[in-house]
Amino acid sequence: MVERKQYLQELKQWKDDDVIKVVTGLRRCGKSTLLAQFQNWLLENGIENEQIISINFEELEYEDLLDYKKLYAYIKERLAEGKMTYIFLDEIQKVSDFEKVVDSLNVKPYVDIYITGSNAYMLSGDLATLLTGRYVEIKMLPLSFAEFMEVTNLRKEDAFEEYLRCGGLPYVATMNRTGEKVDTYLEGIYNTVIVRDIEDRQARLEQDKKLRKITDISLLKSIAKYLASTIGSPVSAKSITDYLISSGRKVSNTTVGDYADALTEAFIFYSAQRYDVVGKQLLKSNGKYYIVDLGLRNHILPRRKYDLGFSIENIVYLELLRRGYRVFIGKVGTTEVDFVAEQQGVYTYFQVTADMAAEETFNREIAPLKNIKDNYEKIILTLDRVTLGNYEGIEVINLLDWLLNVNQSIMY
Repeated sequence: MVERKQYLQELKQWKDDDVIKVVTGLRRCGKSTLLAQFQNWLLENGIENEQIISINFEELEYEDLLDYKKLYAYIKERLAEGKMTYIFLDEIQKVSDFEKVVDSLNVKPYVDIYITGSNAYMLSGDLATLLTGRYVEIKMLPLSFAEFMEVTNLRKEDAFEEYLRCGGLPYVATMNRTGEKVDTYLEGIYNTVIVRDIEDRQARLEQDKKLRKITDISLLKSIAKYLASTIGSPVSAKSITDYLISSGRKVSNTTVGDYADALTEAFIFYSAQRYDVVGKQLLKSNGKYYIVDLGLRNHILPRRKYDLGFSIENIVYLELLRRGYRVFIGKVGTTEVDFVAEQQGVYTYFQVTADMAAEETFNREIAPLKNIKDNYEKIILTLDRVTLGNYEGIEVINLLDWLLNVNQSIMY
């Protein structure tokens, strides 16, 4: 098993606190493995087997427990009397009305609850209402480049080439990565997320009597393909709709918006809003989408030459999320800064470019940062090593060096 040190440390720090630990993220990004690793750590540190109740709702032997009343009875009769019981409920969104179980258990003494889910919709509606202020969300992503390099034991440059091609899902990092094997594995995950996880979302929509329905899988995949092809470019519901209409699909902006929401709720895509650096306010239009894994992007858009600049921009966006930042697209007058990263009220501005060696590129990338008049840190990340240095307070840093500096600005 690939040890996810950062996420494991987060679970350790929240151990025994009176909040429910909710681990969310894309299917097969390592949530189940994380719970197993944490359980092993508990056993190694004095916790007894009878103090641990672990249920994975994707396993057939727990099918009867998909009924929330049976699940509650099963857990209640196994609580360790007078000792802390650690309860792990994996892919809990499969249980109808699971909020009632979690809420009832949470008010009992000596109970520490950990749940996972592959759809952000699980944290909306009744669960959020019941558990306001009583849960913490640990947002899990595929392997960082540093983790991928550690697992594969490749040289830095070779590892980065593989990371761009195959992505960072844990099993991909450990397999014999032939193009055919990687694509077959990613196809299975993609289709499962698109069909099964969206179906789980549909069940909750029906349960909550909401009207938004995702019924056209072909349309969903078309929107996913469009978003994958526009990584790093401004996107709106209207631009997606116009593209689909030009391709012969009749669809409304509202429907497109609902389908795009479904893709972000299933953690395939992440949306980044625009932020006016001068006016210090979020803007409603022309945000961007980034994909959770470049391997999945290569599967969705096969046999195509990608823009290296947008690919590394995608990597930086996800790395900033891993390091605990809130990430926005910066607007500075008529120019744009790739990322405005905020953490505890402190901002850092990032530009990302494959190569700064050409004078025109250098001037283009550095100009927006020079237009920002505050004293927060300003960084340009590049793959070249020719232009590294400090330019009037603007640091130009090699991207691979930055990615491997895993302790920088990580929040626990």
